[in-house]
Amino acid sequence: MDAEKKTPNHVAIIMDGNGRWAKAQGQERLMGHVQGVESVRKVIKAAIKHGVRYLTLYTFSTENWGRPQEEIDGLMELFVHHTVRETPELSRQGVRMRFIGDLEAMSEEIRRSVDYAERETGENRTLTLIIAINYSSRWEITRAARRIASEAVQSEIDPGQITAETVSAHLTTADFPDPDLIIRTSGEYRLSNFLLWQAAYSEFYFTPVLWPDFDEAQFARALEAFAARDRRYGGVTKEEEQA
Repeated sequence: MDAEKKTPNHVAIIMDGNGRWAKAQGQERLMGHVQGVESVRKVIKAAIKHGVRYLTLYTFSTENWGRPQEEIDGLMELFVHHTVRETPELSRQGVRMRFIGDLEAMSEEIRRSVDYAERETGENRTLTLIIAINYSSRWEITRAARRIASEAVQSEIDPGQITAETVSAHLTTADFPDPDLIIRTSGEYRLSNFLLWQAAYSEFYFTPVLWPDFDEAQFARALEAFAARDRRYGGVTKEEEQA
């Protein structure tokens, strides 16, 4: 396998540990999220440096609405502020921004910031940065099922012809390849309702490092671990075939 093939085309990250980082520093939970923004900047630069073409960041899940209201308000304010503030610099780096999740349920201010970021960066092609906000995989799959069912009722699609490709085409990620590598920080070992359909053949990398401490070097380690994997997609290697 050559070096190019060893670089994942699409990396997705569950950015976990902001609250624990803040607690360890004797600070409010929101300060962990503030510090986490710096890690986002570092990882975007690292992804570009290593030739990753798609980077998905799990920013806010539908389950996160269960957090304290003060933290939620702070997170939403941070999201709007940094989306607008970072867009010109991201565009300069050749980053195209896209957003997935139940955006219709978000505030008008958030939707405006999303529209601005997607519009201003739409022509860039160096890296596609996909932000998952108010996202959950079960919501996404349920939404896809409803749309497919509606098309079947209207005779726009034959139920007998529905395939895995049909489902994929109705997901919010239809325009992007499935992730080759999924990284989760903070030492947790679960997907937390993130890209469940798309992760069917993804490689996983778990690290105890809290997200605010995750940097370019940590990202490089994850890519090195990925490069050492033998991706079989349910098949066998030539060596196993000959054994």
